[in-house]
Amino acid sequence: MKSSNHRSRRAALAVALGSVLALTATACGDDGSGSAGDKGGEGSGKGEITFWDNNGGVRTDIWKEIIADFEKANPDIKVKYVGIPAASAQSKYDTAIQGGGLPDVGGVGTAMLAEVAVQGALEPLDSRLEKSDLKGKLSQNLVDSSRAAGGGEELYQIPTSSNNGTLWYRTDLFEQAGLDAPTTWTKFYEAADKLTDKDKNEFGFTIRGGEGSIAPALDAAYSQTGIDTFWNGEKTTVNDPKIVAALEKYVSLYKKDTPSADVNNDFTKMVAQWDSGTIGMLSHNLGSYQDHLKALGAGKFRGIPSPTQDDGTRVQVSNPVDGLSVFKPSKNKAAAWKFVEFAVSHAENSKYNESAGQIPANTEAAQDAWIQKAEPTKLAAEALNGANTKIVQFPYYLPDWNTISKADNEPNYQKVLLGKMSAKDFLDTLADQLNAAQADWKKNNG
Repeated sequence: MKSSNHRSRRAALAVALGSVLALTATACGDDGSGSAGDKGGEGSGKGEITFWDNNGGVRTDIWKEIIADFEKANPDIKVKYVGIPAASAQSKYDTAIQGGGLPDVGGVGTAMLAEVAVQGALEPLDSRLEKSDLKGKLSQNLVDSSRAAGGGEELYQIPTSSNNGTLWYRTDLFEQAGLDAPTTWTKFYEAADKLTDKDKNEFGFTIRGGEGSIAPALDAAYSQTGIDTFWNGEKTTVNDPKIVAALEKYVSLYKKDTPSADVNNDFTKMVAQWDSGTIGMLSHNLGSYQDHLKALGAGKFRGIPSPTQDDGTRVQVSNPVDGLSVFKPSKNKAAAWKFVEFAVSHAENSKYNESAGQIPANTEAAQDAWIQKAEPTKLAAEALNGANTKIVQFPYYLPDWNTISKADNEPNYQKVLLGKMSAKDFLDTLADQLNAAQADWKKNNG
């Protein structure tokens, strides 16, 4: 009951805050402060615009390169770059929404998109995309993820890149055991069993039990069942009997085919353990490729998309999507949109994602030579953009999504691994919290 009241208060606060800010901005008038509620304007399409990079430091060099390219192609527009560390991007945007000083354009990931959008700070982009050269050139699955994260109706973010769930496996160990690549769940479970020899400290799989464990667990469950929607009406599907059975099968690997230390493993411990030991498979994302290459060397491992069902059906959960948003108070939205179009164009989006090691949102960029040479990224892009791939959209728009999926339920998932809680009770608890959060959100965003 306590957590339900907590969610209600948070949802109500978000709505109230948005109303107050709108009134404040209206009272202040058109003072150029860039507060939420200020409608801004198209502007001349020339002059200076401000860009906030939501991963400053890590991506500063590549963004400065893209800005230089943009200014060369558009000599009448200057871009002021402001780098913000990823950990403080949300609070920086929130402060600017309340006090003024929002940029013209900025990086906004799907994890924070709804919270920024509900406060009236973002420009809807559907009509601009419809008239743009980008129309039809962006991954539809990523556009759908962007729309869903913003609440499901308006498009408030143009996606630039995404990661993807990847199953890393030791090709040398698979060959020695005479195993096929673990492309299906049947082959995955067979390999997990066959590669385990506890007496030799050899295991078929390493499972994530510590921080960040909920998303990969749900990805495995949805992928095995073929259930491809997070909601069935107003109720979540996370405790569907098929999902419960699939999660039971997945967690049964713990200590049988995995090390017992996995119950506390976050991704860094899990990756380090896989790189240094004799473990057959690891479920992570593209980001750990360089770690594996350095530790194991080329030719001893591969990264492939998460397994499919035996008939080839591919279902995967939505990964966080990074992207660019135009801010409603901008006095020069025309120039801001030109920058978005340029940054997500074929050449620039390819350059950005080669640097970031991620999947380009621009489907032409996803065909470029660097991706064809990087097999894990190539296969991930093909899986993400596959005509038969179904994406289960996580409800990033819920104000309490992060709290529910992390703080509230990671300890319960550890109890499941340890046999102190059933998979059904775990998923029923998760479902109750999600259903309450969805009802609150619907009530306040009617």
